[in-house]
Amino acid sequence: MSTPVTAALVKELRERTGAGMSDCKKALEATAGDIDAAAEKLRMDGAAKADKKAGRTAAEGVIAIAANAEAVALVEVNSETDFVAKGADFRALANAAAQAALKHRPASLEALVALKDGGQTLDEKRREMVAKIGENITIRRFEVVQAAGGALATYVHPGDKIAVAVAFESGETELARDVAMHIAAMSPRHLDAAAVPADVVESERKIIEAQTAEQSAGKPAEIVAKMVDGKLRKFLAEITLLGQPFVKDQDQTVEKLLKSKNAAVKQFVRMAVGEGIEKKKTDFAAEVLAQAGIKQ
Repeated sequence: MSTPVTAALVKELRERTGAGMSDCKKALEATAGDIDAAAEKLRMDGAAKADKKAGRTAAEGVIAIAANAEAVALVEVNSETDFVAKGADFRALANAAAQAALKHRPASLEALVALKDGGQTLDEKRREMVAKIGENITIRRFEVVQAAGGALATYVHPGDKIAVAVAFESGETELARDVAMHIAAMSPRHLDAAAVPADVVESERKIIEAQTAEQSAGKPAEIVAKMVDGKLRKFLAEITLLGQPFVKDQDQTVEKLLKSKNAAVKQFVRMAVGEGIEKKKTDFAAEVLAQAGIKQ
């Protein structure tokens, strides 16, 4: 026995699932007005749509932060367009993911998206949003920075595209905030020279040696060696937090600043939306012409 598909029934299904009016009407018609079956059909259709869109590049989005006295969680959630990233539902998903990461400290991204928030897993919420909005949405990565005995500070750049968490072993909160801002601005890759992987150092040394050999032909080997060492030290200073000139006082390095304040950094994490994602380059004018059936 079928139930008539009325406007009231479509409205009820829409409020229950958040799907579009036309999708709700089609689902009710396909299930003879059975609202439970229609809701399940929408859920399954939504999952299929999410899988279909999974291959599309999502390089916009936000970095969400959740923090307490013990730790800070940073989560990157991506969308295809900045317009979607500014939406309330998208921001709510990102914040829920950050809160879940902070509370449960999952061991992997797979474990994070499997966590439940309000009766649904984060991945189920993501899939529903993909079906509703029509864009690929991904919960891409997360990090948790734990307190290390000193100040635990964060910095979020306006727009939520860049976020930093830094844990001090010792030192004041105000200084930690300044260092977090420095990290956001200068993007150090490592804490100090000792933290730079050996293969990175060796690769850079080979590049410097090749460049220096061309520039210093005929000079004594010991002079060339000193030039290589000097350039390598400069490279390491540029990519390490402690080696960089402090952004608010270029006359001293971050290392000297910290020593003057009896402070020490244990760990930091900097995240920027879309870093490492290769964005597809499109010719907008060509797309418009193609859609209009106009050949160039």
